[in-house]
Amino acid sequence: MSKVELYAAIRRDHRAGMTMRELERRHNVSWRTVKKAVDSVWPEPRKKPPPRPTALDPYKPVIDEMLRTDLDAPRKQRHTIKRIFHRLIEEHGAEVSYPMVRRYVADRKPEILTASGKAPMEAFVPQTHLPGHEAEVDFGDVTVRLAGELVTCYLFSLRLSYSGKAVHRVFASCGQEAFFEGHVHALRTLGGVPRSKIRYDNLKSAVAQVLGLSRARVETDRWIAFRSHFTIESFYCRPGIDGAHEKGGVEGMIGYFRRNHFTPVPEVDSLAELNEMVDQWDLHDGHRRIGSRPRTVDEYFAIEQPLLLPLPQEPFETGRLFTPRVDRYSQITVRTNRYSVPTRLIGKRVRVVLHASHLVVYDKNVEVARHERLIAKGGCRLDLDHYLEALIRKPGAFPGATALEQARSAGRFTPVHDAWWAQARKVHGERDGTRALIEVLLLNRHLAHEHVVAGLAAALRAGALTADAVALEARKAAQAEDEPTTGGSIPAVAGQPPATVTSLHAWRLAHLPPDTRPLPSVTPYDQLLRSRRTSDSDHREGEAQ
Repeated sequence: MSKVELYAAIRRDHRAGMTMRELERRHNVSWRTVKKAVDSVWPEPRKKPPPRPTALDPYKPVIDEMLRTDLDAPRKQRHTIKRIFHRLIEEHGAEVSYPMVRRYVADRKPEILTASGKAPMEAFVPQTHLPGHEAEVDFGDVTVRLAGELVTCYLFSLRLSYSGKAVHRVFASCGQEAFFEGHVHALRTLGGVPRSKIRYDNLKSAVAQVLGLSRARVETDRWIAFRSHFTIESFYCRPGIDGAHEKGGVEGMIGYFRRNHFTPVPEVDSLAELNEMVDQWDLHDGHRRIGSRPRTVDEYFAIEQPLLLPLPQEPFETGRLFTPRVDRYSQITVRTNRYSVPTRLIGKRVRVVLHASHLVVYDKNVEVARHERLIAKGGCRLDLDHYLEALIRKPGAFPGATALEQARSAGRFTPVHDAWWAQARKVHGERDGTRALIEVLLLNRHLAHEHVVAGLAAALRAGALTADAVALEARKAAQAEDEPTTGGSIPAVAGQPPATVTSLHAWRLAHLPPDTRPLPSVTPYDQLLRSRRTSDSDHREGEAQ
């Protein structure tokens, strides 16, 4: 039993009501271990050595060829494990052990038999599922036209066995991050966790090793912690196509969902937009009847939902943590793809949390970058804003910068930017005009992108080719959007004189708030004068007497 499994067992017994002392005796551990297991699903991290290659790796294709030859050979003249072992030594000079060959043949032979289609036929037994007890999970690939490009994405599906209620989510990959996030979304949507078990394939996100032909599995540590957090009981189907019928409900659900909602191929701008559509499709599918059932999916789900186990209150971090070092190009490498970070971090190690659809970069717990996750391998995603401090010192590198081309493709660097930049270079020269544009791009850190573009357009019409003029016009556009217009200036149209750029002092004077104070009055001073006249007359009468 690994340490993660030990923690999961202690947490399960603790939830069952066992005291700390009973947990110590049952699991033969100290009270410190029990306290750590109760407080956290994760044990203390421990460095693991990388896996080493085996001496059998070069000869695995040879063994596979022998097993494939046996498919058409007479039954009594097929290779035994001992014969395969002797042939490897005599014909290929292999230095391998007999148990090594035996283990590989035991795992590989059923796979080759299944792939050839010569596996024996099996009978299928109908099953009855209790409400709130079982569910099935699987991934299916779907083709989507994403931002004009045809790409392959992965559809996560979790289906309750009793009601047939299913929740779907589309991800760019079917890795462990997508596997966890799909579970979290589905369980929150359903409002609980199945009481008995959830059926799975032997996917790498959950299973580290399949132990022979039995149901025993070596699970990944993160998956054990995730199951312990949500109190999920896993059930693994048999490897290969033989085990597909053991979770036929979700297999058929993915096919139905793909045929009815992904035909024709949907065209979207982002996966977020596609998942909003998927949520609506799930709601619509709740009104249908499965087969010859007398009631709809939602009607059966109304019976099943109160029987689900409640969800835990504390969240679980589904993202995977990386700590790459920033190279001299101000980039980090995560899963064969490169992403940009601010240039001030060059040479430092940063913390990256990789999610299914995006990644977040942190420097000392402060978020410094956020990127949409790349789908293909070997890609590069650069943010032009991350390089502005370096480009202000090296303006000659700006025209050919890769980040500039990506900003153009994404629509962040518009034709208005190009037109203003061209005029600025004519007036100020190549170097100073480019620096002026970079100063304008720095305004995006404090002002909205659309306001900066509006400021560039107004400054270009007025012939104002400085960053200060663009900043002034951008702030005017922002204030005009925030404040309601009361018969103010009318936007310029074709045939009218172009707009002009005023000084900041004059603009502030023109936009002073209305003065609501009352007019000054001298009435209090008149009262003082009357009291003084009375006192003077009394003084004169006293002198006369």
